[in-house]
Amino acid sequence: MTHSLVCPETVSRVSSVLNRNTRQFGKKHLFDQDEETCWNSDQGPSQWVTLEFPQLIRVSQLQIQFQGGFSSRRGCLEGSQGTQALHKIVDFYPEDNNSLQTFPIPAAEVDRLKVTFEDATDFFGRVVIYHLRVLGEKV
Repeated sequence: MTHSLVCPETVSRVSSVLNRNTRQFGKKHLFDQDEETCWNSDQGPSQWVTLEFPQLIRVSQLQIQFQGGFSSRRGCLEGSQGTQALHKIVDFYPEDNNSLQTFPIPAAEVDRLKVTFEDATDFFGRVVIYHLRVLGEKV
């Protein structure tokens, strides 16, 4: 059964936070299911989110809701198991809008993921994400 794999034991990291204001724009807002909160990156050529899961998972979908005008034209999902180096799983191409977007992921069993957002639609390279969901199943 496919369900959200991000849990309280999942360790997340982000490339940056706007003005280092983690209270208002921090990574916790990616997963809080609150329509009013978001992760807002600072400016830069690319932004990323890493997730370390407490167990091996099989990813089937990635869901992302950007703020229109602050999305990415190209994304890359990488993954690994244990201490292995990250390897590319798939490239994806988000639309610049406010809707929840779903990207199918080729079957991959990992315990670590990195989502990289490249070619931001914002002139300064900022990315704003309201929801980030990793769907699949525990292995």
